[in-house]
Amino acid sequence: MTERNATGALAGLRVLDLTQFLSGPFCTMILGDLGADVIKVETPDGDLTRTLPPHFVGDDSAYYLHVNRNKRGIVVDLKHPDGRDLLASLMRKSDVVVENFRPGVLEKLGIRYEDVAAEAPGVVWCSITGFGATGPYRDRPAYDMVVQALSGAMSLTGEPGERPVRLGIPVGDLAAGMYGTIGILAALRERETSGRGQRIDVSMLDSLVSLLSYQGAYALRSGEPPQAQGRAHDSIPTYRAFACADGKDVAVTANTERMWTGMCTALGLEELLDDPRFTTNRERFAHRDDLVPILDARFRELPAAVAAERLRAHGVPAAAVNDVIEAVNDEHVRAREMVLTLAAADGRSIEVLGNPIRLERTARTEHAYPPRLGENAREVLYDVLGIDGDEAERLAASGVLGSLAPAG
Repeated sequence: MTERNATGALAGLRVLDLTQFLSGPFCTMILGDLGADVIKVETPDGDLTRTLPPHFVGDDSAYYLHVNRNKRGIVVDLKHPDGRDLLASLMRKSDVVVENFRPGVLEKLGIRYEDVAAEAPGVVWCSITGFGATGPYRDRPAYDMVVQALSGAMSLTGEPGERPVRLGIPVGDLAAGMYGTIGILAALRERETSGRGQRIDVSMLDSLVSLLSYQGAYALRSGEPPQAQGRAHDSIPTYRAFACADGKDVAVTANTERMWTGMCTALGLEELLDDPRFTTNRERFAHRDDLVPILDARFRELPAAVAAERLRAHGVPAAAVNDVIEAVNDEHVRAREMVLTLAAADGRSIEVLGNPIRLERTARTEHAYPPRLGENAREVLYDVLGIDGDEAERLAASGVLGSLAPAG
């Protein structure tokens, strides 16, 4: 075989990727980062994110490139009968199929999990959708912000009393991609015992509701919706961000009594330690409207970096609030290889974010540049289905494969 993904914990695992945009490609990228041979199947028009502005390397957008590394690419026209047959054959030869079509779309094309599983009972099929395979919202279209709105997460974001704000990262897409990966790995582990695959149903809305965490528990217990969190924390008044003298903010997480003492000492506010209003977190919470202005005034006298350094020196976790450029250039982020450079053979290159999973013995050693549209059609057809050059040319001439990349 000529597959490129030959190292990593999942080496030898074949994943057929029928996804686009973010939730599905993020899931399959994680699997590829861990060594799986990921084959990205696109329509002749390609993944819609290939043309998403504003940033491009050649013809492909930075959006597409950031989430499609370590994959091989093939075009299959699902409107063509031969294309549907070809896709079904690829599914039967794969360990995992990941798709993020709306429920029922593949079935309308005559492609059903039950039919594939009847011939390949070991296949693990993961469907990632906005709302899942069941429920009253099943057939609704969904994107990340719609899910953020429905989940309640958007209501928690922004300043108290102001309008809800979308989270700055597409957390609904990303959570669904991660949960999809977890589900796939669990199903593969179970397959070792049963010999059978199964279908996995992952919903973006389910995923984001699960991430409400203690805020969801608070709402269920009290019957009252938590309000926008802004810079603060619902339970700990000294777990918040403060504006500093240089216009930057510092994030402070003084969430224990020892850290409260450290915070007061670092800020030269030792007198607060003897104030009965602030003796324990319960008192500080009850009198937070008295406490926060005192802390605000002190932080406005200090640059953010100085405040953070003083707090850390007294055992209080703290950091100046980075913008994204500062974050991706942070010395620790770089030391942890959380920024990767992907390079194509023709000289194209791009920096993308790395994978946070560190495997001691079976880490992937190289990362492949994302494929051009249909770039690996010949090798995929040969590796997976044993289709020779003449048959590949016939399929290409019929329009099933789009334009077939040159041999070699």
